[in-house]
Amino acid sequence: MGKIAIFTDDPGWHGKQLQLAFAERGYQSDFTSLTGCRLRIAPGELPVLIPKFEQALPDAVFVRGVPGGSLEEVVLYLDMLHALKTLNIPVYNDGHAIERSVDKGMTSFLLHHAGLPTPLTWVLRDREEALAIAERELNDGHLLISKPLFGSQGEGIRRLEKMTDLLWLTGSRGVYYLQRFVECSGDGYCDHRVFVINGRAVAAMQRRGKFWLNNVARGASCEHVPLNAALADLAVKSAAALAMDYAGVDIIEDRAGQYTIIEVNSIPAWKGLQSVCDVNIAALLADDLIIRCIKQQ
Repeated sequence: MGKIAIFTDDPGWHGKQLQLAFAERGYQSDFTSLTGCRLRIAPGELPVLIPKFEQALPDAVFVRGVPGGSLEEVVLYLDMLHALKTLNIPVYNDGHAIERSVDKGMTSFLLHHAGLPTPLTWVLRDREEALAIAERELNDGHLLISKPLFGSQGEGIRRLEKMTDLLWLTGSRGVYYLQRFVECSGDGYCDHRVFVINGRAVAAMQRRGKFWLNNVARGASCEHVPLNAALADLAVKSAAALAMDYAGVDIIEDRAGQYTIIEVNSIPAWKGLQSVCDVNIAALLADDLIIRCIKQQ
């Protein structure tokens, strides 16, 4: 029986779904944390030690979470992923893909560099310049979003609507990430989450938020939507721009009816999407990892 390590500190529903999907395909999977991994540089020894896999490295690793921490700690966790890939252990998604998507500034740059529609964005350190940009945007009638460079599920995101909001403008550890707010079409607040696996859009939903943040973790409702060609194409190209095995791509249809890519997630949740679509996402992920990444090595 093959063995797969699932990196996570909170297996929850997603971990159980993956574990079941791998078991149905003849693979044992164990939950383990990157916090317990270490390098051991010694002749004749395994160079990467993973809790529960001390005697032999797994056939592959599925990354369901990278813990936060100091810069040194996060670099160490990513080093583990890079080292495993160097040892020809499939890492799904790999460290480079996670680095690109966890850093919102690099995500914005790579999407723009690939010629994909994404909001006007500024990433900088100088507070006075950040304030000048925000003031100019507000004077021109545009709302702004201020985000931490690193983060997920809407944590730390603020919308700047009026000049007095600038009094509370703070950087994330000295870095300002400002993005022009995109007004969605129709009433209220909504966007699309498209799930991409191995260059194919497999499912989509519309998330409708109770306010301008549309995260399911913040109470947004989910509704299945058909995958039209334009939506699928943008999602697939977004995942390719960040070199991801799988991704959750967030796309807004603006007031002019044009699609704009807001975010690309390398460790996306899919519980909300699974509740409204008729494909088994965990099964598709397991199939892709096993067939493409393990058996074709």
